[in-house]
Amino acid sequence: MPNNLRDYAEARLLRQTEPKIGDIRRAQEIGRGGHSRYIWHACQKCGKERWVLLFSAGKQKCLVCKDCCCHAHNMKRGKEHWNWRGGRTKQSNGYFLIKLQPDDFFYPSRNRQGYVFEHRLVVAKALGRCLHSWEIIHHKGNKYPVGSIENKQDNRYPKNLQLVMEGQHNQISILERKMELQAQRITLLEAEIVSLRRQLEQMVMERVR
Repeated sequence: MPNNLRDYAEARLLRQTEPKIGDIRRAQEIGRGGHSRYIWHACQKCGKERWVLLFSAGKQKCLVCKDCCCHAHNMKRGKEHWNWRGGRTKQSNGYFLIKLQPDDFFYPSRNRQGYVFEHRLVVAKALGRCLHSWEIIHHKGNKYPVGSIENKQDNRYPKNLQLVMEGQHNQISILERKMELQAQRITLLEAEIVSLRRQLEQMVMERVR
């Protein structure tokens, strides 16, 4: 088995294994980005267990959880925070994320940071239920090019959003890629035709002379 596949399998197995206090793992092994190390630590106040970032010296970044830290400093979170900006943020790939509150009906759809993709939330609200993990939202690209940032941010349902299963989404992506390649091929052929016409016109002009 190649090293990259072996590392992936080991990381997946570690994520499925219940961590114990004091366990140290790499970011990739717990489903996080970067190359930092994390330790499974219990909050010194409430006992809540979570992954805590480790510094190079082996010291933990935070000994208490966010809730206890905010409570100690009398800080409010979410909509009650003084710097609340609506809970809408944009990823580097162009997709929007929406911050959900614990009392929100769609709160089970959140990620570890409490966010959900806006396009998934739009469809979930239209259907009146939370989406399953195997349900994928496809951006049709009926207004903007497929794969463009504008298309990723066009979250109109059902005009530009379509609910599909994982297998269907893969098939759609393959077909869209083939169509894109065909369009590129047509453009090249059209340019070649124009070039051949010019060459033919030049040959005719030379014979006439």
